Amino acid sequence: MTEKKIRVLIAKPGLDGHDRGAKVIARALRDAGMEVIYTGLRQTPEQIVSAAVQEDVDVVGLSILSGAHMVILPRVLELLREKGVADQVTLIAGGIIPDGDIELLKKAGVAEIFQPGASSQEIIDFIQQRVKQH
Repeated sequence: MTEKKIRVLIAKPGLDGHDRGAKVIARALRDAGMEVIYTGLRQTPEQIVSAAVQEDVDVVGLSILSGAHMVILPRVLELLREKGVADQVTLIAGGIIPDGDIELLKKAGVAEIFQPGASSQEIIDFIQQRVKQH
């Protein structure tokens, strides 16, 4: 019996148009053996959660550089709870997120925040450990 591949949805919420980092991470996760769904730019929280539910993902990874993280991440968490999948889906984020906001977001339910300089391997390791725990 083969082990089920970890399924990760990578999305760029909001109006931010810079997706190079998200694409680099998506490739790294794929190269690490994960199944990656990349939703593209300018996704709403509703679109992201709808795709996460339809694709039956283990992890949702959001790349946010726009400064809207304190609105978007709590909204995604709220929608995951409404859909009844918050316990099965791990939410992570990366991008420009100030240190002062990280603790608040983690208390709200974001599993991890990866700031600029985080390595692809750190993200891969975190996802593998987190999914193994579920």
